[in-house]
Amino acid sequence: MNRMNGHHQQNGEVENMMLFEVVKLGKSAMQSVVDDWIESYKHDRDTALLDLINFFIQCSGCKGVVTAEMFRHMQNSEIIRKMTEEFDEDSGDYPLTMPGPQWKKFKSSFCEFISVLVRQCQYSIIYDEYMMDTVISLLTGLSDSQVRAFRHTSTLAAMKLMTALVNVALNLSINMDNTQRQYETERNKIIGKRANDRLELLLQKRKELQENQDEIENMMNAIFKGVFVHRYRDAISEIRAVCIEEIGVWMKMYSDAFLNDSYLKYVGWTMHDKQGEVRLKCLTALQGLYYNRELIPKLELFTSRFKDRIVSMTLDKEYEVAVQAIKLLTLVLQGSDDVLTSEDCENVYHLVYSAHRPVAVAAGEFLYKKLFCQKDPESDEGTVKRKGRQSPNAKLIKTLVFFFLESELHEHAAYLVDSMWDCATDLLKDWECMASLLMEEPLNGEEVLTDRQESALIEIMLCTIRQTVECHPPVGRSSGRKVLTAKEKKTQLDDRTRITEQFSTVLPQLLAKQYAVDAEKVTNLLQLPLFFDLEIYTTGRLEKHLDSLLRQLKNIVEKHVDTDVLEACSKTYHSLCNDEYTIFNRVDISRSQLIDELVDKFSHMLEDFLQEDEELDEDDAYQVLSTLKRITAFHNAHDLTRWDLFSSNYKLLKIGIENGDMPEQIVIHALQCTHYVILWNLATVSEGSSTKDRLIMLRKQMRAFCQLCQHYLMNVNTAVKEQAFTILCDILMIFSHQIVSGGREVLEPLVYTPDSSLQSELLSFILDHVFIDQDEDSHSTDGHQDDEASKIEALHKRRNLLAAFCKLIVYNVVDMHTAADIFKQYMKYYNDYGDIIKETMSKCRQADKIQCAKTLILSLQQLFNELEQDLGLSFDRTAPGFSGVKELARRFSLTFGLDQLKTREAVAMLHKDGIDFAFKEPNVNGEGYPAVNLAFLDILSEFSSKLLRQDKRTLYVYLEKFMTEQMILHREDVWLPLISYRNSLLTGDDDTMSVVSGISSRGSSVRSKKTKPATGKRKLPEAEESNDGSWISREHSLQSPLMMQSPQLTSTVMREAKRLRPEEESYMGVYQMPHHQPAVDYNSQMSWLIAQRQQEEARQQERAAMNYVKLRSNLQHAIRRGTGLMEDDEEPIVEDVMMSSEGRIEDLNEGMDFDTIDIDLPPSKNRRERNELKPDFFDPASIMDDSVLGVSMF
Repeated sequence: MNRMNGHHQQNGEVENMMLFEVVKLGKSAMQSVVDDWIESYKHDRDTALLDLINFFIQCSGCKGVVTAEMFRHMQNSEIIRKMTEEFDEDSGDYPLTMPGPQWKKFKSSFCEFISVLVRQCQYSIIYDEYMMDTVISLLTGLSDSQVRAFRHTSTLAAMKLMTALVNVALNLSINMDNTQRQYETERNKIIGKRANDRLELLLQKRKELQENQDEIENMMNAIFKGVFVHRYRDAISEIRAVCIEEIGVWMKMYSDAFLNDSYLKYVGWTMHDKQGEVRLKCLTALQGLYYNRELIPKLELFTSRFKDRIVSMTLDKEYEVAVQAIKLLTLVLQGSDDVLTSEDCENVYHLVYSAHRPVAVAAGEFLYKKLFCQKDPESDEGTVKRKGRQSPNAKLIKTLVFFFLESELHEHAAYLVDSMWDCATDLLKDWECMASLLMEEPLNGEEVLTDRQESALIEIMLCTIRQTVECHPPVGRSSGRKVLTAKEKKTQLDDRTRITEQFSTVLPQLLAKQYAVDAEKVTNLLQLPLFFDLEIYTTGRLEKHLDSLLRQLKNIVEKHVDTDVLEACSKTYHSLCNDEYTIFNRVDISRSQLIDELVDKFSHMLEDFLQEDEELDEDDAYQVLSTLKRITAFHNAHDLTRWDLFSSNYKLLKIGIENGDMPEQIVIHALQCTHYVILWNLATVSEGSSTKDRLIMLRKQMRAFCQLCQHYLMNVNTAVKEQAFTILCDILMIFSHQIVSGGREVLEPLVYTPDSSLQSELLSFILDHVFIDQDEDSHSTDGHQDDEASKIEALHKRRNLLAAFCKLIVYNVVDMHTAADIFKQYMKYYNDYGDIIKETMSKCRQADKIQCAKTLILSLQQLFNELEQDLGLSFDRTAPGFSGVKELARRFSLTFGLDQLKTREAVAMLHKDGIDFAFKEPNVNGEGYPAVNLAFLDILSEFSSKLLRQDKRTLYVYLEKFMTEQMILHREDVWLPLISYRNSLLTGDDDTMSVVSGISSRGSSVRSKKTKPATGKRKLPEAEESNDGSWISREHSLQSPLMMQSPQLTSTVMREAKRLRPEEESYMGVYQMPHHQPAVDYNSQMSWLIAQRQQEEARQQERAAMNYVKLRSNLQHAIRRGTGLMEDDEEPIVEDVMMSSEGRIEDLNEGMDFDTIDIDLPPSKNRRERNELKPDFFDPASIMDDSVLGVSMF
């Protein structure tokens, strides 16, 4: 007998291994695998079950094997404990979480195996009260294990087992209904035709089905209460997601049994889960329910209680969750139009302007279903075929315009169009209807579009045309350009042809209408030709419409002085002047005639304007300005070199400097026009076809123009100074040393390097006009400083000015040391310019680490000198100003990163400069008094943690050169910066005695007891360490000093000390003393220091103990321990994870009444073990928020 058991055990291990391997490979048909196991079970059910148990154990990643002896004599809890002891804990991976395509496929094969197993056993084996009881008991016990792999694998298996049982229960229910119907039919027959034998068979069959259904129901309840109600709030989000996903399947598959509030409440509760993955599963589960309109009546109570939560989830911080929440609301809307209030809908409407395209598209579909899918009873067969203004889309287009205007986001029409592009393409491409709404007179009784509505319609029409031709979303909504398929390319070409044919005839009429006088409308209309297929003008015999368009363009240029309109005209001419098309000559002649007229007019008016001796006439100034604006707008996109505009503009600017009374707008546009002249000349010279004389002339023009701009930096008008500054930065960047790169050495004479005076003036402009408070910026363009929009615009302008100057620093056009005045503003103006300054630091460090470090320390020295000037030489180091400089130094220190080897030389040079500065100016009272800048060492100590240990020794030796024996003996408060800085250099050397305490750093309480000794690290030889100070002898050179190659030997002392002190407080270091405390002797100071360290450690231990007690109390409060299972309706702790926290769910318990199925399974050995299971292993605090604890959802 024992030999037989041993033989079965050995075969079982082989068969089990084969079972796991087959499922892992997933190559064989799963049904044949299951059939083989069923045959084995029929032959010897204990051996087969042992195989199945070991299969689940191996699927969890456990190397242990359950033997036949263990299976017969040990309880499940003992078996699980034994397997836990044999679990390999070296790796946290197990089959369900292992990377790679093979293991990703394993999960689906594992789930398929369980499903097929139940399906193949559904007619006999699952009712034998042995197989299913054993499997359910095992999975229930494993799901309560503290081992994550056991818990995750068994929960997934149990949930898939439950899903398979639900399918069996559904089939049983259908069979019972059919049997009952057959029985009623047979019984209703007359007595003569009634078959009593058939009635008895039907009764017997119904009884068997009822018994089977009761048994299946007991199994499902055992899994539900034994696994689901514990694991749906497990500490692991993957386990919670599995539970919610499967309960959604149950409710959808067997709605009669599961679609009630007893089960829906778990989905409602879990919608507050911390993890987006779990919230996403809740929404997808609900989508499957709301999609079936027959189920919506059963969801009315759930909808009323959790609708607000679903609406708030449209603002979820996880974009995918927000997308699915919007889609769920769309299904709710389709099921019942009166469930969502207008406020609920408005919360979704504004998301069409979201920068995240999937969110916007989902919101666009919701908007389309709500506002544009309403069937108009008048739009039946008679009006469907009508086009233009009478088409059914006319009313919908008006609705779109009304929505766009009411949303009050008029600059985002492109985003609205893109949001609705996928669901309302036919509506958005009905350009014929849009044009007719703009052109034709309204019908009888039809409301006329207002001026504002017409502007909105033109903007929407332009956005639809742009999206059709460009075939990609607007800026900010796409990660990359989409590759079009052949079908999409054909659709694009067809649409572009239709656009050209439609608007080539309509556009001149629209421009000729009253729209030509409206700057906003005409600007949008003039962009339409940019998307035309210009070849159609020739192939379609549309030249007369082209001439009409050119006449309208010329009229618009003559009528308008608005910059946007003129630039739109310039771009339109540039688009039409394409030499690839036959219309080029026609358009080029029209453009040349227009430019000739403008230049002649400007020359004559300028001559008269400058010859007048009396004061400037306003009318003449306006005429000069309007003509100059037109020329400047065209010079931006067109090469007007042959008209020689440099001379006239230079003369105008020169006289403006001499007289000082030139109108600011004339100066601004003259500067801009001259800038364009220089750039177009450079473009011509860069082509290589120009002569040397042309190169020399450009060099003279560029340098003369830069001198003019430098003069205008001193102008009294701020707008003029800003224009001159911007142009100067551009020219200096373009004509820098990089102009010769890429094989353009011929342009070397054009290289222009700014002298020190120009660099100084540029920096002064930045300091005077960028680093100012918001209230000081009173030169808003519109004069409305109180307007929030104008403040934001002014901030953007200042950011652009700062970025232009920082670009010169980064590319070494101006000296890097000028950045010191920029870097020192990092903390004060962090909110406005922090990102720009930080990026400048990063780029400067990449260019030259040492020079960047010198610049950083220079900025701190400047701030320190300013403090001395404001507060006096002996200022209090606890003053806010000094603390601010220390905080800035700490921020600078963080920018050096964690790799100390890369920044070794730079940090060492920074310390050297800091030490030199601290002792540069001795005290006038003699050597017994501290140097004037000695307190700067307090700031410099913020960088000590970035030093390597051997560099700390070298710097310590360098520091001693400036110290005398008297300095070492002093212990007054004014000497504490020196003491603290020396200590910061000694913390990494175990063999050096502490300056203050006299105790070896090995015994220092600052060092953490948990710090591991540096075993296995090679020590440097004595000679090698002695040479580390070679860089000290070097002067301030831009070249990187040669450092000895050595391993990275860093100390954790300073890092541990930083971890102990709070961020918002100043240092707990050795130099911090009470305010106005007189000098104390050595013993008193050492006692005070030791006491401070002990108090700090005690506070840390007390905080750790309090956190531990708090965590324990939370867990004890959340976990209900007892002999039985946890209550299935215990509500989880929830958290609102939203981008906007509005609308907590209140009074969720009111009016909810439902029953929970009771478990009443027949007693068996395996089932009795369920009462001995461990309590739940979960962390409710890590899942959900305490704020909803105790609120009953139902």
